[in-house]
Amino acid sequence: MVKKLIISVVLIITASCSWANQDPTAPLGWQKPAAESKAKPKAKQYRLPTLNSIVCKPSTECIAILNNRIVEQGALLGGYRVASINSEFVTLKRGDRQWKLALFGLNVKK
Repeated sequence: MVKKLIISVVLIITASCSWANQDPTAPLGWQKPAAESKAKPKAKQYRLPTLNSIVCKPSTECIAILNNRIVEQGALLGGYRVASINSEFVTLKRGDRQWKLALFGLNVKK
């Protein structure tokens, strides 16, 4: 009696492990493609910072406020380097690409 109980418990445990390895809703003979198991890592994407303000004083270099943080020329912010700041726009670089952020145009339409 005890032998039958031990054998049945072992069979139930091994059967439950094998069921967990298969999808019960999959068609007969279907196997998971190998490409899914080796997914390529996605390249990290950086969001372009938002230009909030530019402050220029006559005796010092211009500073900018990007993403509510004060930055100077040469600073790193979210994967971008601040290449230059002038009263009109801020130039950002990442790798060999370059972006110019301007506050807003002077021709405001009503």
